[in-house]
Amino acid sequence: IFGRERLNGHYDVGTYVIGNTLFSIPYLLLTTLFPGAIAYYLAHLQDGAKHFLYFALVLFVCMMLVESLMILVASLVPNFFMGIITGAGVQAIMILNGGFFRLPNDLPKPVWKYPMFYISFHKYANQGLYKNEFEVLAFPNGLVEGPATITGESNLRETWQMEMGYSKWVDLGILMGMVVFYRLMFLGILKLSEKARPVVRGFLVRHRKQVTKVLDPMP
Repeated sequence: IFGRERLNGHYDVGTYVIGNTLFSIPYLLLTTLFPGAIAYYLAHLQDGAKHFLYFALVLFVCMMLVESLMILVASLVPNFFMGIITGAGVQAIMILNGGFFRLPNDLPKPVWKYPMFYISFHKYANQGLYKNEFEVLAFPNGLVEGPATITGESNLRETWQMEMGYSKWVDLGILMGMVVFYRLMFLGILKLSEKARPVVRGFLVRHRKQVTKVLDPMP
């Protein structure tokens, strides 16, 4: 649809990317709030509007990220099915390296931790949600030695090996920055393909003409 509309001169690439982003926001917001509220309160997570607001914002931004990643992949592959397979594969790699299935220090450092762990948006989503839930809590210490209670912050730092040097809002800000980065990459790919497509077609046409001349030489 975009290709036909672009050829008709109705709008340019930047207008399409902005319109696509703004159009998806209300739908993703509704999809986030209602299922998110059901899951949040059924699980008896932290009371308070601020905690729920942060939870809903992380879900919303993650859905924006997934959509941005999928349209980015779709702009690079030739057909719909390859787009689904490639996008699912990229997200699976990110999930496995997000610090949940394998703790950060257990990940192999070449490739899987540097850089995959740090470019996986699941890392920042997990950290933000865990900080939102456990940072202000305290737990009884079941060990014989040590203090009577263990703070949620120390538990996150020592057990889950999370980065506690910055707040949960920084994690949310990083996720929002990744949304902007993916959208800008999508815009750049569309602009590049728009300029490169005529060049490639012209080259193919000239090549076919040369082949035709060689196969059918003039007498």
